[in-house]
Amino acid sequence: MTPQRRRIYLMRHAQVRYFEGVHPERVLLTDEGRRQAQAAAAALAGIRFDRVLTSGLPRTLETARIVAPEVEPEEHPALREIESGDIRGLDSDEVQAMMSSAFRGVVPPEAQFLGGETIGALADRVLPELDALLADDSWDVVLLVLHGAVNRVILSRAITGERVFLGGFEQSPGCVNILDVGPDGEFVVRAANHTPYDPAHASAPRVTTMEQLWSEYVEARRRRAASDL
Repeated sequence: MTPQRRRIYLMRHAQVRYFEGVHPERVLLTDEGRRQAQAAAAALAGIRFDRVLTSGLPRTLETARIVAPEVEPEEHPALREIESGDIRGLDSDEVQAMMSSAFRGVVPPEAQFLGGETIGALADRVLPELDALLADDSWDVVLLVLHGAVNRVILSRAITGERVFLGGFEQSPGCVNILDVGPDGEFVVRAANHTPYDPAHASAPRVTTMEQLWSEYVEARRRRAASDL
């Protein structure tokens, strides 16, 4: 007998800028980010979502409201992005090393993200939320609009069935992952890091999210230095 599987559409929020003088928890989508979210909305048009979950951070709420305007998004703070340490006083070479190595290979649970929260602490708050979602039998199709590191925790569980963190799961802004889950909790991964605004990733630079963030960090520091002259 074919098992009855439910479907999870797992998104990363669309593009934002983290180094524009606004606290990372309050950043909003850029114009490009809104275009990315609208592309996802078009790709998912006609799909009825029983629930829409976000972390409650503005960038996830804004993305969710564009993609699924007919469903009021839920706010789950435990699904917020991994928390970095304070890098403002660090040497630029040290920051670059931390950013470039943040999501490589199988990241050990004791590894800290930019001197802040550990991978293990992230998993400790994300996986119970995932388990609670799976235990709720009221939904058939659900949309999760979350964050890059959070999505990696979920995708790593889906692929391995274990509490591991596979850093190589790139999560582009506004991407869509598609997971089916059976009554026994076993996942089938249908798609990962699909970007409706660029399906073949033809225009995407061949850099990781963290490499892109490093470039934005350098540019922001350059602008601040120039403004101080």
